[in-house]
Amino acid sequence: MIDNLVRVEQTGTRVRVMMNRPDVRNAFNAELIAALTDVFGDLSTDDGVRSIVLAGEGKTFSGGADIAWMRSALELPEAENVRDAEAMAAMLIAIDRCPKPVIARVHGAALGGGAGLCAVADAVVAEGETIFGFTETKLGLIPAVISPFVLAKIGVGNARRLFLSGERFDAHTALAIGLVHEVASGDALDGTVDAIAAELESASPAAVAAAKALIPLVAAASYEESRALTARAIARLRTSPEGQEGLRAFLERRAPGWTAR
Repeated sequence: MIDNLVRVEQTGTRVRVMMNRPDVRNAFNAELIAALTDVFGDLSTDDGVRSIVLAGEGKTFSGGADIAWMRSALELPEAENVRDAEAMAAMLIAIDRCPKPVIARVHGAALGGGAGLCAVADAVVAEGETIFGFTETKLGLIPAVISPFVLAKIGVGNARRLFLSGERFDAHTALAIGLVHEVASGDALDGTVDAIAAELESASPAAVAAAKALIPLVAAASYEESRALTARAIARLRTSPEGQEGLRAFLERRAPGWTAR
């Protein structure tokens, strides 16, 4: 599927979602936000998809908000600015809650909302020269909409420095604070992404989706709440078709059926 703003390519069960605004460093505007929301909504319910790679066309993953979009926001009343922010939140939620594993392939720069995309991806691989930043305060703004996702990823301590300063930082700092999982040289970037995708695709699709859904539930629960929640979750998976198949395959020393899909 090809769109002016987002290009979607599928090879087997792996889908590559490319932000396609290279002339403006894949910056967000209302149309790109809506397109990404729709794409991830569609992929969430597609049984033929086992992993998703989110990337940016051109020299930059995402430079944050589009300048023309920001300029137009100067003339909007508060209520319309709220609607714009809610649309951005809906996009981030669509990626964050997508039951398919999402890998961000990051290069060039991931600034503002671009760094927010890293926070909602399940795995993030960055090219070694990538620059990151929550740069909103440099513009008199704050990283508000992305903050719930970023705080869950890098913690309050790191956010207190980086949100307030708006400073830019390198890929190794992003790795150290937990925003990025792996840093790769340019010629190894795609190979590293593919290796992670292959690992994800070797796991049970139902279990991957259930594990992804479990993480925020347990994180938000008290210990007592988590005991019941996790007991029900594992019991449900043990009695599910893929749970049964996985256990039988292990005991019979064979590959489970989902690996042949």
